[in-house]
Amino acid sequence: MSRMEDEDFRRRKIEEALEVKSLRRIISAYLNYPEAAEEDFRRYETYFRRLPPSHKALLSHLPSKFQKLRWCVSQNSYFIFEMLKAFDPPLDMSQDIDISSEQFVENVSDNHPFSGERNPFPCQRESSSGQMSSFKSDELRFGEGGNAVDGSPKAEPVYEEKKTEPLVESNTGNCSIGLAFDKKVENADGNNLKNGANHPALSSVCVSSPDWLDPALQLHVPLVDVDKVRCIIRNIVRDWASEGQIERDQCYKPILEELKRLFPDRAKGSPPACLVPGAGLGRLALEISCLGFISQGNEFSYYMMICSSFILNHTQTAKEWTIYPWVHSNCNSLSDSDQLRPVSVPDIHPASAGITEGFSMCGGDFVEVYNDPSQVGVWDAVVTCFFIDTAHNVVEYIEIISRVLKDGGVWINLGPLLYHFADMYNQEDDMSIELSLEDVKRVAIHYGFQIEKESTIETTYTTNSKSMMQNRYFAAFWTMRKKPLATTEQSIG
Repeated sequence: MSRMEDEDFRRRKIEEALEVKSLRRIISAYLNYPEAAEEDFRRYETYFRRLPPSHKALLSHLPSKFQKLRWCVSQNSYFIFEMLKAFDPPLDMSQDIDISSEQFVENVSDNHPFSGERNPFPCQRESSSGQMSSFKSDELRFGEGGNAVDGSPKAEPVYEEKKTEPLVESNTGNCSIGLAFDKKVENADGNNLKNGANHPALSSVCVSSPDWLDPALQLHVPLVDVDKVRCIIRNIVRDWASEGQIERDQCYKPILEELKRLFPDRAKGSPPACLVPGAGLGRLALEISCLGFISQGNEFSYYMMICSSFILNHTQTAKEWTIYPWVHSNCNSLSDSDQLRPVSVPDIHPASAGITEGFSMCGGDFVEVYNDPSQVGVWDAVVTCFFIDTAHNVVEYIEIISRVLKDGGVWINLGPLLYHFADMYNQEDDMSIELSLEDVKRVAIHYGFQIEKESTIETTYTTNSKSMMQNRYFAAFWTMRKKPLATTEQSIG
C-alpha cells in the first residue's frame, strides 16, 4: 500500500469513527430522555417541599401531578425504545472509536459533518437542523404495495438491499432503559398503577435489544442533546397526529394545491418528479407522493431520520402509538389535563396512504448530495417548507435548487427567514449569510427563476394548540419557474 493509499485509508477510518461516535451520541440522547425528565421532576418536588405548609395545602394536588408526568414520560420512553430497536444503523456501532492521531483528527473533524455541535436545533424549528446524517445519498424507499426497501441507488452502498420485516418482539432479555418506579403511580387518566414497570406498555420494553444498544456503548450527553429529543416528539405531532392537522393545513395544503394546479396530468406512466429538501419526519414528501408524484424527501438530521424511518417503515396501523408531547413544559398551560393529554400517532398508516411507486427518503446534507453532477436537471419540482433558512449560505441553496431543476421546472417555497446559524458566536469554522426576503428573491432571479405567484401565509410550527403562547410566522409563499438557459442571462444589479 502506497503512502497516499495508507493516508486515504486512515482518513476513511477516522471519518467512520467520528460518524460512529456522533451516532452513539444521538442514540444516547434518546436513551437519556427518561433520566433527564426524572431530574426535572425531582427538582419540581424539591421546590414543592420548600413551600410553607399553607401553600402546600393549596397545591396539594401537585405531588400527584408529578407522578402522572412520570407515567407520561415512561410512555414516551417506550415509544423511543421501540423506535431504536427497529433502527438499523448503517455503521458497526460496536467498533472501537478511539483515534490515535489527534492532529489527524483535527484535520478531518474541522469540516466533518458530525464534528461537534455545528448545527443549532431550535425547538420551534427542526425541519433540517441538528446533527448531520452520514447516509449521504442512501435512501429509505417505498415500492409497490408500500413495502419498505433500504437501498443506495446513487452512492457506494451503506445499506444493503433488503426488505424490512415487521419488528418481532420477544419477552426475554434485559431492559436497557430504566422505567420502574418504587412508588404508586397514577396514569394521566388518574387510574392507579402500582410500579410503573408492571404496566403492559412498560414491561414490553424489557425485550431483547440489538447489541449496539448495550448501555456500555452509551455516552454521557449534555442536556441540550436530550432537548432535541423532546423537540422530535413535538415534531411527531406536527407531521403524524390529528392534532397537527391545523399546522399541516396552514403549511402543506397550499403547497399541495399548487402542485395539483401546476401538474394536472400526473399519469402513472411518467409521473413528475418532486424533491423535498428538509423533509423532517416525511409527511409532506408522503403527501406529495400520494398526489401521483415521484417524491423524494431529503433530511440530514439523524434525530429526524431515525424517527421518520420508524413511522414510515415500521408502523402497522393508524394510531398505533400514544405519546405525551406537552409534559415537559409547565408554562402557559390552561390546565393540568391539557399538559398531560395523550396524542395518538400516526393519524394514518403510511404504507396504506396511496403512495406513488418511487417514494423515497434520502439522508444526507442537501449541498453534498444534490450538488452532484448526476442531479443536474433531474427534477420537475422542488418544494421547500421551512428549509431555506437552515443554510450557512442561502445563495448556495438557491443555486443548487436551480441546477437540479429541469428547464421550466418549478420551485415552491413556504417559510420564514429565521436563519439557523445567525447566533453561532465564536464558531470560526461556521458562517451564516442572512439575506432579506428582497435579496433572496433577487438572487433567485439571478439563477434563472421567474416569480409566478407569491403571498404571505400566517402559520405556526410545532405549537401546542392549547398553550397560552402561540408563536406565529408570517411565512413567504411563492412559486418560481426556472426559465430556459437562453433567457437567464441576468446578473445581480
